[in-house]
Amino acid sequence: MNVLKIYTRLAGLPGGKKLFSLLVCWNAPYFGSISPLFTELKPGLAAAGIKKRRKVHNHIQTVHAIACCNLCELVAGVALMVSLPQGLRWIPKGMQVSYLKKAATDLSARCEIEAIAADFSGDLPLSVDVIDSHGEVVVSAVITMYISARK
Repeated sequence: MNVLKIYTRLAGLPGGKKLFSLLVCWNAPYFGSISPLFTELKPGLAAAGIKKRRKVHNHIQTVHAIACCNLCELVAGVALMVSLPQGLRWIPKGMQVSYLKKAATDLSARCEIEAIAADFSGDLPLSVDVIDSHGEVVVSAVITMYISARK
């Protein structure tokens, strides 16, 4: 599936980004638990947001830490999907997360990736920041992706 091509076709249409986000969640259903909305997607960059609503709340009515982790992994994975040279594949290997503040508003996450060599193999750490509606970083994550040649 050419994810970038689909996003590019849909993003300019009314409801297109929502439809794209639903398609991503249809392909990887667990991400639907946070109802993400992709806002930007191009080689080297993915950004998406989630609304602060009951289904992502914890016991103190802020966005649950694991919902934030889910958003981080989603954004990093899709950013990598549209940035990885053909012939390479990836899988998440680990995640380090810092919870910096209560996530008490709608959230957005952003992952930027430097160009990846076509012969790269090994661990690739990707940084993702989750930002609240006041512009403050509430969660910072480093997701290690294992990159290898397609068989």
